[in-house]
Amino acid sequence: MLLDKKYFATIIVVLMTASAYCHNLHYDKLSMHKWTINTKTKIEASFLMFKDGEVYLQNEQAQIVHFPLARFAQADQEYAMQEYSQIQHLNSQGIATENNYSEKNSLANYSTQNNYSFGNYIDYVKSFAATAILLLLVLLTYFFGNQNKYKYISLFSFVAIVAVFLGFKTNSIMQTRVVTNPLSVDSAFTAFKPNVVTSWDANYFYVESFGIPTTHGMMTGITGWQQQVPIPQCYIKPNAWQIPLNPVVAATPVPVNAAHFLRGAIALAVNGIAIFNPYTNTGTDAYLDGQLDQWGGHCGRADDYHYHIAPMQLYNNMAATNPVAYALDGFAVYGTVEPNGAARLPLDANHGHYWTNGVYHYHGTPTPVAPYMIANMVGQVTEDATKQIIPQPRANPVRPGQNPLAGAVITNCVANGSNGYTLTYTLNGSTNSVVYSWTTAGVYTFNFNTSAGTTTSTYNGFAPCQLPTATNNINSDAVNISVFPNPSHNGFAVQLNNNIQPSEIKNVLIIDVNGQTVFTSNAYQEKYNTENFAKGVYFVVIKTQNNTLTKKIAVQ
Repeated sequence: MLLDKKYFATIIVVLMTASAYCHNLHYDKLSMHKWTINTKTKIEASFLMFKDGEVYLQNEQAQIVHFPLARFAQADQEYAMQEYSQIQHLNSQGIATENNYSEKNSLANYSTQNNYSFGNYIDYVKSFAATAILLLLVLLTYFFGNQNKYKYISLFSFVAIVAVFLGFKTNSIMQTRVVTNPLSVDSAFTAFKPNVVTSWDANYFYVESFGIPTTHGMMTGITGWQQQVPIPQCYIKPNAWQIPLNPVVAATPVPVNAAHFLRGAIALAVNGIAIFNPYTNTGTDAYLDGQLDQWGGHCGRADDYHYHIAPMQLYNNMAATNPVAYALDGFAVYGTVEPNGAARLPLDANHGHYWTNGVYHYHGTPTPVAPYMIANMVGQVTEDATKQIIPQPRANPVRPGQNPLAGAVITNCVANGSNGYTLTYTLNGSTNSVVYSWTTAGVYTFNFNTSAGTTTSTYNGFAPCQLPTATNNINSDAVNISVFPNPSHNGFAVQLNNNIQPSEIKNVLIIDVNGQTVFTSNAYQEKYNTENFAKGVYFVVIKTQNNTLTKKIAVQ
């Protein structure tokens, strides 16, 4: 039987309502602008942010690029400043994310937690409203329409309701991408520089180190010794650590257990030391098995030192509000307090939670209790056939892997100058040692001293490397200004070097790690008061006619 015009019109209304509410709200679609750089280079991209004299853009391929403001055409400079002003206005109203870029048309696009996302909240309201309207139409048809034709209306309405929920589910999936501020990540490593060197591009934050801690000892207290000893590694580009700057929340977090990630690291501590799965490559809990030293670390089969639990002792050298590590999925690991200094909130099944900005972070456990730090990888990661997250750097062994030495207890491990160590242990009531060193050519000599005498082994391994000079993006011109005292308590002074005259300075900005401007002046002044500043890391930005000079300072 064909439907008459009245009922056909009702069906059309039902379907149009569903279509209107199911339409993708395009929180992920950025507003593109045509930019002219250096008078001839043209790109089409969306404005993301303005920081330290640089304009950050995102193109249609989701790649992030940045250029000095002065390189843009005058009209584009004005456009960028207009966009920046609008973002600052939004941020002043408390909408900006804590450690992430904001974009005026897509604040929800960089949030990762559906329950906290403003965009998803709107989705739920609209989804509920759409469903209510559809149900109302069905009821009106039932009570006032032809009963024989009610089955057709109800069928179309059911299809429309399903379309509503499918449409919003798709949109929620699109909102799981985070663009992390590299300046914020960089500030987390500050306390351990220059023993770590940092840099970044549009996709990764790179950390170079020797993999040897400089603020605490190694190996002391191990009772389940594998006869491995610490040897500095060359985690130098292109073999540097890589932390994703565009993490994506996984649809199903992969568990960190005895079945996954048994080889290599799952996170990187802010002192440049890798953090492995609590379970070793044999599926054994390293902490419960006595394999870890008093700092939560030991050496692997490549004689590479690494942790297996959160290195909470690092908070002896940095603020409690600092991340202690970054997981290789791109999300931060905090300690006993939240980023704002408040007591830690309850942990979820992944051993973390979403913060008030909608961005996920993990927490380490101060008293080692499984899962210690990360229970499941919330962000998307790639696990290769060897059960290792890739990409990540490779440790280089200089000798074959050793076997466990039952009954041995390590009592000390001290450096012999700059190219060797002496490791002392007890076994069956006697004190023994391993004295080893290396040459600049990569020849490694091991002397094993026991009550039975000394045994010597020599190996040809890799040549020791040198950390590069720090060249990260925020300090390239810092040699032109000096900031002291650093860290600062009540204030600091800025001294101009290299013949920069105060009259050349156009303005001075002090910016926090979240990109908020906390002080601005159109003229240079020598001293600055920080009594009303919150504790943390700030950037002093001095702009002249031709340069933007940046210096980092910690306020305590």
